[in-house]
Parts: sequence; C-alpha cells; structure tokens
Amino acid sequence: MLRFPKSTPDLISILNHRGEQTPEQIAYIFLKDGDKQEQKITYGQLCQNAKSIAAYLQTSVPQGSRALLLYPQGLDFISAFLGCLYAGIIAVPVYPPKSNQKMTRLESIVKDSAPHIILTTSYLLENIKNKLTNVFDLSDIQWLTTDSINIGEASNWILPNISNDSLALLQYTSGSTGTPKGVMISHENIIYNSGYIQEAGNLTLSDVAVSWLPTFHDMGLIFGVIQPLYTGFLGVIMSPESFLQKPILWLEAITKYHGTISGSPNLGYSLCTQKISPEQQQSLDLHRWRIAYSGSEPIRKKTLEEFSDKFNKTGFQSHYFYPCYGMAEATLMISGCSPKNEPVYFNAELKALEKGCAVEVDLDNKNSKQIVGCGHAWLDTDIRIVDPNNLTQCVDNQVGEIWVHSSSVAQGYWNQEENTVETFQAKLIETGNKNFLRTGDLGFMRDRELFITSRLKDLIIIWGRNHYPQDIEYSVQQSHKALRLDCGAAFVIEVDDQEKLVIVQEIERTFLRNLDVDEVVSAIRETVSLNHDLQVHAIALIKPASIPKTSSGKIQRYACRQKFLQSDLAIVGEWRQNAVNIDLSLDTEASHEGVVDQDTIENWLTTKIANSLGLDPEEIDPEESLASYGLDSSVALGLTGELEAWLNLELETILFWEYPKISRLAAYLADEVVKR
Repeated sequence: MLRFPKSTPDLISILNHRGEQTPEQIAYIFLKDGDKQEQKITYGQLCQNAKSIAAYLQTSVPQGSRALLLYPQGLDFISAFLGCLYAGIIAVPVYPPKSNQKMTRLESIVKDSAPHIILTTSYLLENIKNKLTNVFDLSDIQWLTTDSINIGEASNWILPNISNDSLALLQYTSGSTGTPKGVMISHENIIYNSGYIQEAGNLTLSDVAVSWLPTFHDMGLIFGVIQPLYTGFLGVIMSPESFLQKPILWLEAITKYHGTISGSPNLGYSLCTQKISPEQQQSLDLHRWRIAYSGSEPIRKKTLEEFSDKFNKTGFQSHYFYPCYGMAEATLMISGCSPKNEPVYFNAELKALEKGCAVEVDLDNKNSKQIVGCGHAWLDTDIRIVDPNNLTQCVDNQVGEIWVHSSSVAQGYWNQEENTVETFQAKLIETGNKNFLRTGDLGFMRDRELFITSRLKDLIIIWGRNHYPQDIEYSVQQSHKALRLDCGAAFVIEVDDQEKLVIVQEIERTFLRNLDVDEVVSAIRETVSLNHDLQVHAIALIKPASIPKTSSGKIQRYACRQKFLQSDLAIVGEWRQNAVNIDLSLDTEASHEGVVDQDTIENWLTTKIANSLGLDPEEIDPEESLASYGLDSSVALGLTGELEAWLNLELETILFWEYPKISRLAAYLADEVVKR
C-alpha cells in the first residue's frame, strides 16, 4: 500500500494524488439519517470541491486568515475544511447552535479567533445569520455558502505557499463562558499524527472507518475525516444525533459497510449495552471490526466487558477493543495498544494510589480500583511521567503528571502566550531545553504500558467533551440572585461507572431565611443544560463562607468533592438525581388500542423524561421548560428515537429544541399522528 512519508507536507498533496490517481474511488459516505439517504463523494469530486472553495477564498480573504466553519455533520463540512487547507486559510470548526440554545460558546470563539469569513450552507445561512447578528457584531465578517459555489472555479485555484509550520486549524477545547483555548494545529502536526495512527493501528487501504463522532471535535475530525483520506480507505460518517437517537444505527452501519475501525468515548459503548435489545442484535455482524478504539474520557473495564459479553454473538471479540489516550493539544493520539492484543488491566490499591504509588492487589480487594491500560508510545513520541513539583522523571509504578514530546504536539494556544509557555514548553531537569506538553493528567508507566489515574487539572470530561469547571461555576452563579459569586465548585463523581456532574454552591446570607430550594435548583439545572448541554447529578446549596478555599481565595474543588462524598458540607438545601433506569421496552399499549391523543402522549413524555433524568414524575410540570429539569441532548435524542418507534413517525433530531415544553411537544405530536 502507499504509505506517505513523514516528510509529506500537507493534506493538499495527498488529496491531489488521490484525485489524480483514483478519481472514481469513493472517499466518504454520509448517512444523513443514520440509515437512509446515503450520500457519496469520490476523490475526484472532493478534489474539485476543495479547489473551487479554495479559489473563492483566495480572492476574498488573505492567506492565513481564519475561517469559521458552521456546518452540521456531513460532506459539506469535509469539502469546506479541505477547501480552507487548499487556500492556506486557517479552519475553525464549530458546530452550529441549536434552536433555543445559548450561544455564549460560539460568541467567545468568534471573539477569540476573529474570523475574516464564515463558511456554511445555504440552508443554515437562512436560519442562523439573523440570530448570530443579534448576538454580536458581524459587520466586518464575510459569509460564504459553499454549496452554491460553481465547480468551475476549481480551474482558478492557485497552490498556496505553505510550510510544515503553517497553521491548518484552530481546535477549540474550552467550555462556553471562560476564555476559550484555540489549539494551533499545523500541517505537520496533522501529517505526523496521521502517520502515527496508521502505524499504531496497522491501517491499510482495505480498512473501513465508521464514525458518528462530531467532526468539530478532535476525535471525530482526525479519526473520521482525516485518517481515511491520509491512508486511503473508505470513511463512513453519520451524525452524533443519529447515534444518540438510535444507538443501533452505529452498529448497523459497521455491519452494512464491513467496518474495521470505529470507536467512541466510554459512554457510547455503555449506551449500546443499555439500549440495544436482543431482537435488534440479530441483524448485526461485527466480526470484521478489528479496532474498537476507546478514549477521550475515563475508560471503564466494566463497560468493555459488558459490551464484549453482550455483542459476542454478533462476532465482536474482546481483543477488538483498542484503549488509547490523546488530546487536542497533541492533535489527537498520544498512546495506543497493539492491535489484536487484549486490553491490559491493573487492579490498584487505593491508599497506595493516593500516595502516588501503583501497587497491584487481588481483584477481591475492596479497597482497590481497576485501571485500563492505554497502550504505549509509537514512532519517536516520548512519554514521561513527571513529578509536577520538582520536575523530575518518576520511576515505573510511581504516579506523576504525563508529559509528551512529539511532532504531534501543537504550537500552543491562539493568542495566549503565557498559557502556551506553561503548557507546551515544559522542561525536565534531566533533558535541558527539550520542550514537553504538560497534559494535566496523572498516571504511571508499568512495562511500557501507560495507565491514567486521575487529573491534575480540574478539567471535566463527559461524552468526550472538555468542560472547564470555572465556566460551569460562572454560569451557575449567574442563574439566580441567591447564589454567591466566586463561591461555588463544579466537579464529577463516579456513579455506576460513569462520570456525573455535581454542583456545590454558597447561598447569599440575605436569602438563607426564605430560601426557595426548588426554584434555585431548577435555575441551576436549566442554566447548565442550556449553556453546557450537561445534566446535573446533584446540587448542594451551602452556608456562606463555608466552601473550601486556599489562603489566596481559590476554590479547592478536590477538598469540596471529598466533603461532598463524606456528607461534611454545611448544607442548607440539596437535590440529588434518583437512580436512572434504562427500560428497553416501549409502552405501546395505547397504540394497540388506537388511542394516541395529546393527553396520552403527554403522560408518556412525563414518565419517560422523569425516568431518564432520575426524577419523580410528580416533579415535572408540562408547562415548564424541559431544560429546567436538566434535559441534555443525549437524553433528548434518545427519547426522540423512542417516540419514532412508538408513534411510527419520522421526527426531526431538533424536536426537543423546537418544542421545549411537554405540553407544546405533545400537542405537536398528537397533530402529526392525526395527519399520518
């Protein structure tokens, strides 16, 4: 097979080569509805599209300008992204906001990246331009609908003068309200990391990638879009909404297209285990799937074992799992296991781990924690475990911060020199001037295997997305006047092998006497849902001046977490989510009787939403916004899939954003049932 050398300068050369040598070969297939409306594009078509977009950009904005890419999942995004690279323009991928969704994240990215032009589709332009203009000034920013460009523009394209160090994209990783961090990814970073992944996975032209991961996120962009182009195999893409709505669609796509490489954060595998019924499994054939990568959030042994056990009859084997470790600051992949090897597990003694030492104990030891190995470094990437206090390298089995030196490591954060020096230019005492990336993650090495234990930073990762706790805390404190500024903590705890968000927040002294706990809790849940698309597991409202802080006034989130777990907070009001039970059966009794009116649908929605969010159905008011109960996109899309099956209707993925109250949604659905 053709393996491009590390000296290959950029994706332009690779796509030109494929467009000339194999123009009729299908590059990508997009499954618009997860299983219907298959859209295809060949290398020849993709090359022409990219050149046409690039030619327009070259006459519109200077080389090196930033272009904000506002696209849903699909082929339009791929053409636009490659068009930017072809023009020497820095791509800034961002997912377009949903209806009724707060745009604080998008606004912060626009302000930070200062794009010269916004690329989108004709359909989206009509829906979002006025909305965006009402939020911030876009008078100096051009707009381009790439689906309206004449393909004949390709003949006007001029090869840009770019080098290995030229920026290809800004990958934004932060939450919504704090200072955003745009990771500066160069053309060399992309090429090196692509070769790194190819080598680690032994990828060939015969592989087929299937991905539902969002392409504005590093994992979806690199694994789902760039790697198929780099190696030359077919890339099959579906939307994250389709997966969350019907998880079975992901495994059906792997079956249909003979997928060999596909993956997900830990929660994706867990969702499949919970929601796919035995009847649905009968049509699956997963025996060709050889690399089931898992990363981007803590990997759980229990999740891997439950998935393997459940789908063993479909041909899936446990050694298909490919635990790996990576982050946007390193383009994507940092470490990975060897294909065909079983995942490596380590049962660590908890007290020793807390003291910074990895001591293996028997599985029946109650004071232990099972950790999944994330493989090892490949090529010339250098991974070190470092004592973050004295900046010296740790020995094997000693816990320290993970540092990385690699050609995959990005140039730094856009317009943030101080953060760039601190994070990307760390130096070990032993290695002199050699720069390392400080990952902020803690771990240890054992027999060359990397194990991740926890985070040195307070970063929160749920569904593979990074959330900075200070962003969530700020949003919470703006949600209700009873909440004290700079006196709250957001952190995660482990519940049923999943990361769950907890909010601890001080109350203003003047509100203590007549505190309306339900009102405050509702405001917090709604704000976190709308601003961060997260579901809150527990909220603890505490007395003024009682949250743990350092002598300089900084919130001690770890100490706060420990006090929460030990029930040692000065609580004045609290709320906790009940256990969430996933019910694979659908209540279709009403449809059998032929009585599916608005009241029936409203009752169904109330019961299902309460069950999904861990609430009592009596708590839910059909006239209240669902965001006030903490409804996030993963739950909303899952319920949309169940509604489709129950009512035998084809529903839009934005259903719960268009109709944010149960009463309105039930009325709409009842009307659709009548029309059917």
